[in-house]
Amino acid sequence: ISGTLFDPLGAQTASVINHFVSLSPSLHAGSIADEGELSTVCYRPEGLDRLVQQTKFSKKELQVLYRGFKNECPSGVVNEETFKNIYSQFFPQGDSSMYAHFLFEAFDTHNNGSVSFEDFVISLSIILRGSITDKLNWAFNLYDLNKDGCITREEMTDIMHSIYDMMGKYTYPSMKDSAPMDHVDSFFQKMDKNNDGVVTIEEFLETCQKDENIMQSMHMFDNVI
Repeated sequence: ISGTLFDPLGAQTASVINHFVSLSPSLHAGSIADEGELSTVCYRPEGLDRLVQQTKFSKKELQVLYRGFKNECPSGVVNEETFKNIYSQFFPQGDSSMYAHFLFEAFDTHNNGSVSFEDFVISLSIILRGSITDKLNWAFNLYDLNKDGCITREEMTDIMHSIYDMMGKYTYPSMKDSAPMDHVDSFFQKMDKNNDGVVTIEEFLETCQKDENIMQSMHMFDNVI
């Protein structure tokens, strides 16, 4: 389960991260956006001070990220259609709509059908600069589709099919049709320690932290910005 189709924060998630970060190239140059820019749309400078406390980004980094976010989303929020459009650009040969839907729901922390700049940078901070435990908790929440605190076989099947639809059969043309279910079986064989048919956060954390490949994948975003 440690292969390309199962990285807790895998290449699939990287697409949307890299897209938004690339909209803010001056992050790498340490450039600072004008304070005035931050008073428009939905963020005032005092809101930025709060985000400095809530994230691992500096005020300067948040200013530059906000500029890129506002360029992409002038309304100040991202809707699900925007996520789907981004993914369709990265995976034009596959159907990425379902995976984009699942990822959108992970970013939509208030469950209101839109992702604000605040929602976005709080998740971005976890993915880019959070502890291993923070990152794994975020990944677990992505896979726990109904957010009830455990991952069921049905949920993991939906996730694997969405990844397979998006990239699997095009990236691996010789892959068998049973591959998504094989990955689900492997996931539960490895993660479901007490064989009760669901994977809890405790089981997920324990197994991932003992898997060298998964631990290495946790560092894939370390130097993004």
